[in-house]
Amino acid sequence: MSAVTDTIGDYLTRVRNAMMARHRVVEIPASNLKKRITEILYDQGYIFRYKFEDTPDGQGIIKVALKYDPISKEPAIRKLVRYSKPGLRKYSGSDDLPRVKNGLGIAIISTSKGLMTDKEARSQNIGGEILCLVY
Repeated sequence: MSAVTDTIGDYLTRVRNAMMARHRVVEIPASNLKKRITEILYDQGYIFRYKFEDTPDGQGIIKVALKYDPISKEPAIRKLVRYSKPGLRKYSGSDDLPRVKNGLGIAIISTSKGLMTDKEARSQNIGGEILCLVY
């Protein structure tokens, strides 16, 4: 098995594929960055619940329960897009942070004060690397 170079891209792809296949739960190899992204998605209401589990190799896994609309069965996450890629990093100041779907979606920003949404970064007046867009 080859090593994954873009772990955030891998995380987003696993969630996207699980939603397209209408899975209830998706398992993702854990890292502190991915745990924080999961917490942000949960806090913003994009996923149903999550659980961090330890594995014998020490890496651990994140089990994410995906959220679907009870009537239409559509996933809560319409789109999950990697913005800043390892080959082309995209940074932004607090004034230039993107507004996702005119404020209906979120951008996850990696700042000097940790991972946060674009709204939090704007309110704290700090910029950073725009990791992904969710709506």
